[in-house]
Amino acid sequence: MKITAVMNYKGGVGKTSVTANLAAELAWLGYRVLLLDMDPQASLTFSFIKPEVWVDGYGKTKTIKRWFDAITQYESFSLKSLVISPKVVNSEIEKSRKGGKLDLIGSHLDLINVDLELATQLGAENLKQFKRNYLKIYCRLADGLKEINENDYDLILIDCPPNFNIVTKNAIISSDSILIPAKPDYLSTLGIDYLTRSIKTLVKEYNDLHKDGDSLSHELISPQVLGVIFTMIDIRNGKPISALDQFIKQPEKLGLFVFEQKLRENKTIYADAPQYGVPVVLSSYSSPTHKDVVNELKLFSKQFIAKSGLRQK
Repeated sequence: MKITAVMNYKGGVGKTSVTANLAAELAWLGYRVLLLDMDPQASLTFSFIKPEVWVDGYGKTKTIKRWFDAITQYESFSLKSLVISPKVVNSEIEKSRKGGKLDLIGSHLDLINVDLELATQLGAENLKQFKRNYLKIYCRLADGLKEINENDYDLILIDCPPNFNIVTKNAIISSDSILIPAKPDYLSTLGIDYLTRSIKTLVKEYNDLHKDGDSLSHELISPQVLGVIFTMIDIRNGKPISALDQFIKQPEKLGLFVFEQKLRENKTIYADAPQYGVPVVLSSYSSPTHKDVVNELKLFSKQFIAKSGLRQK
């Protein structure tokens, strides 16, 4: 079972759209995918669950916030108990008859307050206690994901918030790899360098806790940056406009892999999809442009499979 965190410091780069469409296409191809929404905006959650259904059935008891709250309230329950199977998108996925599925652990708008609550538990009287508190807080998600049977899913995709707080660090520590969606502009590409340096610092800080032999049964981590997928591309004559070249090439200068497939800007097609509970990649074509958008998502998904090491279906 592979675990990939999807993140960028910069908001508004199409992170949630990439996550939702990648998961849906992989499920269509026969992969069993679990989505974990760690962004307080809950956009990924509402891409598959209508807000009124979430309020009535899931908001109070079946979200990642409720699970993080348990650690501050000294409660314990399984992360697996929070998994839901969105009916609309899975009904569509079943049409492929390849055995794939898309499950979800939803987010909550109040998840933004969890970070402060967790931070209060990092205090300690000595170094040994600090290490124990650190691992308890920062490994919370990694420990929870161990409760999920590896035979249940081929891939877990974690949609992270656009920051580097404790919740985000939990996602990184839990993951095998990191996917970075980015717009080809100055601020988005500037943040990629800062993000990768922050990841390296976190990994070193975490692994240094193990050097004295008091690792508390937790393993060393080595999440790898899988690559950068450029989104919201301005297309002219079937290609990105030349003004974007300098930004598209920037990650390669940092030694990062850049996915060959780019995803074009189309606010109408992408914005309409969440209200129907089925991502763009599984929707019927409404125009030649719509078909082009879907094909781009499918090609990116194939490239993701190859790069991530998922077994071919």
